Amino acid sequence: MNVSVPKEVAAGERRVALVPEVVERLVQNGLQATIEPGAGEGAHHPDAAYEQAGASTGDGFSGDVVAKVAPPTSEEIGRLAKGSVLIGFLQPLTASDTVRALAERGVTSFAMEAIPRITRAQSMDALSSQATVSGYRAALIVAQELPRFFPMLTTAAGTIRPAKVLVLGAGVAGLQAIATARRLGAVVQAFDVRSAVKEQIESLGARFLELDMGLEDAEAAGGYARQLTDEEQQRQRELLAEEIGKMDAVISTAAVPGRRAPLLVTEQAVKNMSPGSVIIDLAAETGGNCELTEPGQTVVKEDVTIAGPLNLPATMPDHASSLYSRNIQSLLEVMVNEGELSLDFEDEVIAGACITRDGQIVHEGARNAAEVTA
Repeated sequence: MNVSVPKEVAAGERRVALVPEVVERLVQNGLQATIEPGAGEGAHHPDAAYEQAGASTGDGFSGDVVAKVAPPTSEEIGRLAKGSVLIGFLQPLTASDTVRALAERGVTSFAMEAIPRITRAQSMDALSSQATVSGYRAALIVAQELPRFFPMLTTAAGTIRPAKVLVLGAGVAGLQAIATARRLGAVVQAFDVRSAVKEQIESLGARFLELDMGLEDAEAAGGYARQLTDEEQQRQRELLAEEIGKMDAVISTAAVPGRRAPLLVTEQAVKNMSPGSVIIDLAAETGGNCELTEPGQTVVKEDVTIAGPLNLPATMPDHASSLYSRNIQSLLEVMVNEGELSLDFEDEVIAGACITRDGQIVHEGARNAAEVTA
């Protein structure tokens, strides 16, 4: 069986689906690998490193299995052979045109973001691995943009108090942002509607911000936060606006799969912040948690710097690619038996991650989304 890796063409995408280290393991396990020339350059992996790992250079869409990072363009879908297998981030709940095109092409596709969140699939969880990168980078961006020190400093000229940082959302990205901001010396608080994460937040040295919302818990299946009612959201925004005004910086990471990011930071909350404060909105790609976020831009409004970065993992491509590559390897181990492709659709990982098969959209959420947009 041959696994091929094309060069990513999405703007700003520097990651690669397989790094030489993982290619070498796949080859040792009896697989063949074909890497499109230049596919690893953005992550600092030259073609020679792949050849040394046992891969050949050639058409990145020639394999029985094609491993990608970003969703395929219409041109890339046209290069996929009927019956081939595609693995990558496919945005199945929002990119309905892509999903329909894959089905029409006869491609069996697997979305990394659709892998079930179960214990045996943790090593395949690309959402978590890439969110780790996003959370880390977000804390560094705050430290860079904030015109103040993060740690407390005692100097001959006096004592500088530590920066106060609030992290909204304590998923993987939020927890990594907490840990990084704490390492940099900030005093960190974190808020999440899921009460179960309080212990995780406190274990990192941050304080769990409790709001009197009259809400017992808001955790849904898979560990994600459920969608709050309109009344709950309004109460949450009002309470948060007061707390945000006490902060030097806010890192927002809250998201609900397949939906617009919840609005947490209102314009009034921004006005409540002191001049020079910073907001990093990691939910910018799905509408943003901040009312004044401009996706892909860093703007100053109400004398507060508001950054809405897109695809942060691509800004740290070396380790992001390494982590993602291991996720792909773990998934392939479930798909391959004795060097041959063997897709067992009774397996909950295979069945859960599959989006299109035999010319049909088989993932329920993707199918419903495609029907709505159609």
